[in-house]
Amino acid sequence: MRLTPALLAAAALISACTALKLPQPESQSTFVLDALPPASARAAARSDLTLEVGQTRAWPGFNTSAMAYTRRANELEYFARNRWAETPAHMIAPLVAQAMERSAAFRAVVRGRGAGTADLRLETELMRLQQDFRAQPSRIELALHAQLVDLRDGRVLAARDFELTENASSDDPYGGVTAANRALARLLGELASFCAERAPQR
Repeated sequence: MRLTPALLAAAALISACTALKLPQPESQSTFVLDALPPASARAAARSDLTLEVGQTRAWPGFNTSAMAYTRRANELEYFARNRWAETPAHMIAPLVAQAMERSAAFRAVVRGRGAGTADLRLETELMRLQQDFRAQPSRIELALHAQLVDLRDGRVLAARDFELTENASSDDPYGGVTAANRALARLLGELASFCAERAPQR
């Protein structure tokens, strides 16, 4: 059986393709938020009350494990091959609870709504976590709304917006991750002080 020139050319092309090593898709990188305030950042006053730390909620655009960045006002974009291990709000919530425990400002700290008999509840909302490339170097913008509620009578004792920025060490997702953890450590320290100052002593 004789091969036509067209068949010979096709066979040669297939042979060349199999010999070539096709480029592999780039792997996806996954990052975590794991910051805590310094152990020395303890509260000046101690309350003899139990604090319940609720699950952190997230504003639209940030309730996702995609890593957000911006290059112009009012527009969010997301890195294609870099993600958070979980939504930032879910990673922040246990860190908030740990920060409250480390502050030693309360008799006890419990996690989750209805987790136990508590006197106070700390409610938090992630307003913003994004890498801003409009600045040079790029920077992380982290904003969290916190509200301290007295569960005994339903009163809001205090509320505050925490807004921090931290320059990235490099203009890439990893630079943003390390900056985000530095900003979060600062925020958790400020949040612990805020709760200690505004909580009743008993």
